[in-house]
Amino acid sequence: MTTPAAAPPTVRTLSVPSADLRDALAGVSPGVRVVLWDFEAPPEGCDPAALDAVVLPYTGRAHLDGALDAAANLALVQTQSTGYDGVPDLVGPGVAIATAAGVHAAATAELAVGLALASLRGIDDAVRQQAEGRWHSARYPGLADRRVLLVGVGGIGEEIRRRLAPFEVTVTRVGSTARDDARGHVHGSDELVRLAPAHDVVIVITPLTDATLGLIGADVLAALPDGALVVNVARGAVVDTDALTREVVAGRLRAALDVVDPEPLPAGHPLWGAPGAIITPHVGGNTGAFPPRILALLRRQVELLGRGAEPENLVRRGPWA
Repeated sequence: MTTPAAAPPTVRTLSVPSADLRDALAGVSPGVRVVLWDFEAPPEGCDPAALDAVVLPYTGRAHLDGALDAAANLALVQTQSTGYDGVPDLVGPGVAIATAAGVHAAATAELAVGLALASLRGIDDAVRQQAEGRWHSARYPGLADRRVLLVGVGGIGEEIRRRLAPFEVTVTRVGSTARDDARGHVHGSDELVRLAPAHDVVIVITPLTDATLGLIGADVLAALPDGALVVNVARGAVVDTDALTREVVAGRLRAALDVVDPEPLPAGHPLWGAPGAIITPHVGGNTGAFPPRILALLRRQVELLGRGAEPENLVRRGPWA
């Protein structure tokens, strides 16, 4: 006898971390009540145990350890970020996790290219010189004709590849495993050391998982040619910070980093003052495009949940398995 499939969970109450989101989503589905839970105070007018779904703050899991313990009947956790590292630790294994995949793709891709341009055209040096009132003209590599190793071929990786195309670069794509797709060959991550010597720029946009922790390690960095640039818009721990710091402080490599490990870097860390380093404070997806795009995603999620349908972007299926 065939076992009947389990009925999808019914989501009747969803919390969001801001009053603006609560107000914008309040009338989307008559079957879903939207309440405010900013994690600074208890959910507004609701017992945490009555919550079926929770939208986390944009900053992700920071300072949320133990915060969801009172929401004992959760079916779904929705992030406002593409990455979800650390989120499984906040809830039990039976809770589904959905991400904001797609929401940040354009903004993160533009920052990746912007960081590469800034470093390769010496814009960071020019800003320092401007503060000193100093005019110093020099020749920098530029982005045209560079060989770019793009580590990560998901949605954001593809948006970076598309934005790189007009700059007349050669792009080599690297994924978790070697394969071919409609755009050509994808190399496996086990080929990084072999590929590194033939590339001037490495752009990292792979999720942080057990398999990618320290993926850009001392061996990969040492294999890069002198003067190569490392751009990280993924997660800080994908790159070995100590190994990268040694290379940058020595002047052999340059770095343009939106993410670091630890985050933020402690006061006095050598990368803060290294001439070859650009550091931005994890702002890859944080542009004016974010609010309307996250709202559009959350509206779709509420509509789906109100119909008893499966939400988008599930990375852990939980009760929708």
